[in-house]
Formats: sequence, structure tokens, C-alpha cells
Amino acid sequence: MKIFREILWPVLAVIAAFFVGGIIILVLGDNPLTAYGLLLSSSFGSLRDVAWMLHYATPLIFTGLAVAVAFRCGLLNIGAEGQLYVAAFATAWVGIKFGGTAVNIFGKEENWSWFSLPWYVLVPLCMLAAMVAGGIWGAIPGILKAKFGSHEVINTIMLNFIAIALVGYLTQYHYKVPGDAIQQTAHIGEAAYIPRLNEFLPFITHDVPLNLAFLLALIMCGIVYVFLWKTKWGYELRAVGENPSAAEYGGISPKKQIIIAMTISGMLAGMVAIGEVLGTRHNFESGFSADWGFLGIAVALLGRNHPLGVLIAALFFGVLLRGEIFVDAFTSKVSKDLGWVLQAIIILFVACFQIYSKGPRTRGKV
Repeated sequence: MKIFREILWPVLAVIAAFFVGGIIILVLGDNPLTAYGLLLSSSFGSLRDVAWMLHYATPLIFTGLAVAVAFRCGLLNIGAEGQLYVAAFATAWVGIKFGGTAVNIFGKEENWSWFSLPWYVLVPLCMLAAMVAGGIWGAIPGILKAKFGSHEVINTIMLNFIAIALVGYLTQYHYKVPGDAIQQTAHIGEAAYIPRLNEFLPFITHDVPLNLAFLLALIMCGIVYVFLWKTKWGYELRAVGENPSAAEYGGISPKKQIIIAMTISGMLAGMVAIGEVLGTRHNFESGFSADWGFLGIAVALLGRNHPLGVLIAALFFGVLLRGEIFVDAFTSKVSKDLGWVLQAIIILFVACFQIYSKGPRTRGKV
């Protein structure tokens, strides 16, 4: 019965959001069936469309898992955006400094590296850099929360600004190719590239940037599930999230679990850099994130902070991100903001259903 209820509320939230969104489209003077048809057909009309949708969903799986882990410990990580920015720059830095000669945006070969590592060393090193950088940036608000009681929401929000400004400064004044009008770093060495799935699956066209990071995201869903529900460490983390006082009485340190949860959350958010830097862009570019860190909150809420739910919710949001482009292009009155409207309505309904699904004694607790 509990599992049915956990599935029911997100489904009802999505249905209600589409109903309200349909009313908004009618008020704007357009046809909801046409708009929703474009939204769905652009993601499921062909194998190419499906691959593009999976590409859009991949970073949301990582950030959704990041927020979900923090939620399970009773924490709200608003800082996934900053964590993935720091991780992306760190990943690019390792790929530049240890990747050997690379071709810049002007088609010229440049060597920014100290020395060149083989791919089987460099790729894991870049991945490790993404996780370590994201984990450190997540651990900072965790430590401040555990040691000084400062609220993680305020800290993570402030660290977002610091992260984006810091990597922007380093990019602009130290790692940008001279003459480049875009605020982006030099390219990483080819040894740091991870393959795209069209190299193995011929039915995926070469214009689709879906890469091995998607498979890694699926693996991380399984790892996070095993960690949270099949290990002693995951049990302790969830126990603190359910009742810190009871957990402490049982011999579990809430302060330790807060730091661990925020560190793991930051590491998961940082893994966005693996797909974006090593698989898609091959450099760090300011503004590369489509607010994935913030969308991860919506993904975690819709997925009920469960890895399987996060995966399904990320795929759903991938449909919205992919489809809003076509809605904007092929409807007369509806813009791509429809996707943002639906996301906002879904969050509202999820929050409402979560409150009213509680018993009268717990209804005041969110």
C-alpha cells in the first residue's frame, strides 16, 4: 500500500500539471493537443528523438540523485549548481594539463599541458577530479552545518555564486584561448574524451551527443540504492534524516552523517561534468548548465527521493526539455516556457499531495 501511494502522488501531480497547463494553453489561444503532441513526439517519434531525450535527462539523473541523498539525511542541497560548475572546471583543468596537444576553437593545435597521460589513466583521473571537486564543494556547507549550525540552504545558495564567479574568473584570465569571444577554456586533450554511444549503436545518428555518461548515470542509480537501503552507512544516514535525536540516542552521530551526506551529494552533482566536459563539449564553458542543479530538486521531489523514482522523473523532465524546443518552433502562441510552467506546477502539486497524504498528526511537518 505504501509503494502504491509513493507512485500515485507523483503520477497525479503530473496529470494535474498537464491539465492546468492545457487550460493555460487554451487561454493563450492555442490547441493543447497540438502542443502536447509536439512535446511527446519530439522525444519518442524516432530512435534519434529518444537518444536526444536521454541526453537531456542524463545530467538531471546525477543532480536528482545528489539532491535525493541530501533529502534522505534531512538536508536541502540548493548548491548542486555550484558543485557541478566547480567539478566541470576541475575536470577540464585535468584534461588540459595532462591531455597533451589539443585543437582549439580556431582549428590550431595548442599545447597547454604539463605532460601527456594515456587515456586509460587520464579518463579515470578526470572523473575522479569531477567527484572530488564536487564533493569538496558539497562538504563545505555540510561542515558549516555540523560544526556551527548554519543553515545549509543559505550556505549552498551563497556557494553557488562563489563557484560560478570563481571558475568564471579562472577561465577568463588564465585558461581561455586568446582571441576567443566566448568565456570558455581551451580544449582538453583527445585522450580525455569518452566515447559517444553512436560509436557502438549505429541506429543513433552522429549528431546526437549522448555518451557513456548516461550508462554511468544508470549505474549510479543502482549504487545509490544499494548504499541507502542495503548498507549500514546508508541506514545511519536515513536514520538521521528521519529523527536526528533518536538516531543520536542509538549511537549515530548526526554531525558526521550531515557531512557525509553533503559530500556524497556534491560528488553526485559533480559527475555531471563527466558527460558534459569529457563527452560533449570537451572544454569548460561558462553558462553551460541549463540550471540542472536547480532542476535536480524538482527531479528528486517528483521521484520521491528514491533512485528509481529519480531516474523516471529525470526522463520525464528530459521529455520536457527536449519538447519545449519544438513547441516554441511549431506553435503560434505557446513558447518554450511551457516546459518551465509544467515543471513549476508539478512541484506545487507534489508538495501539496505530500502534505495532504500525511496523517493529521504529521500534516504540519513537510
